[in-house]
Amino acid sequence: MLEYFKTILSKVSFSRELFERELRKAIASLVPKEVEQLRDWCYTKYRDLYGEVLNRCFVGFAA
Repeated sequence: MLEYFKTILSKVSFSRELFERELRKAIASLVPKEVEQLRDWCYTKYRDLYGEVLNRCFVGFAA
């Protein structure tokens, strides 16, 4: 499932609203270990573009 959500997030990264919506779905669907991996991937790939969205969505998940 993690790879599926990475694919979806890559495809909707053109839209802040879609990206945040799909990111929230991913976080709700994945087990904690996968959420950590997704968080690391998102910050590596999208920190500059959507840093505030990532901070909002991953609140409560330690870095």
